Amino acid sequence: MSWLTRVRNALPFSNKRETPDNLWVKCPRCHDMLFSKEYEANLYVCPRCEYHGRIGADARLGQLLDEGFELLPAPQVREDPLKFRDTKRYSDRLKAARAANPHNDAFTAAFGRIEGLPAVVGVQDFGFMAGSMGMAVGDAFCAAAAKALQERCAYVVVTAAGGARMQEGILSLMQMPKATVMTRRLKEAGLPYIVVLSDPTTGGVTASYAMLGDVHIAEPGALIGFAGQRVIQDTIRAQLPEGFQRAEYLHKHGMVDMVVNRHQLRATLANLIDYLAPAEAAA
Repeated sequence: MSWLTRVRNALPFSNKRETPDNLWVKCPRCHDMLFSKEYEANLYVCPRCEYHGRIGADARLGQLLDEGFELLPAPQVREDPLKFRDTKRYSDRLKAARAANPHNDAFTAAFGRIEGLPAVVGVQDFGFMAGSMGMAVGDAFCAAAAKALQERCAYVVVTAAGGARMQEGILSLMQMPKATVMTRRLKEAGLPYIVVLSDPTTGGVTASYAMLGDVHIAEPGALIGFAGQRVIQDTIRAQLPEGFQRAEYLHKHGMVDMVVNRHQLRATLANLIDYLAPAEAAA
């Protein structure tokens, strides 16, 4: 053992202090280290570069709804109907996802109020198998829409998905027309259907209920599209413009109605619901 090692080990401050692994968060955009508590208090938005981080269903519902909201029961669907297996069994993937998440699948809905106005809010959680749309997501979306019809109130959906859940095959694709029918029923009833597009919203979700709202709001920098940029470039054999499929580009070209910072999202939704909701619902 060298003299330097002996001296270092003898110093009272030589031992490294144990710190929690989740004490700091590194911003994916500006790479600054953020104190986790401050990052959470700032609604998971980087205070330096305004990067909007991905958040779970419970955090999102807590940000948008007034206190005292009621979680809607998750519909029961047949699991692993195709007995699918790739590198792992689908049933094992579901078990792992549920062990790492507070809910049984990627879509969670609640009934409550947004600044005093009644609303059903459904949230897609990218943390659960990339927010993929399977039978459980489709049933949860439709059950939440039915609750909005029953309560005669607005339906707000926050999307975040990598597309349809491949392990359920065509059964996952069948959720697209099923959800589309429910959005049509809301329209016929004169109830607002508002979509908040968060990062990322892609695939079959974009091709169905994510783009059928009365109003489309996007969070800053959100990736929104159907196919990936590389797939599109290889298909059309042309270089796509910078920022293609990002919220600001889509807003500029009319695909998104507004881009709203997360800090203003709750107030924006309340204003829209107040304007669009039927008179008896607002009362």
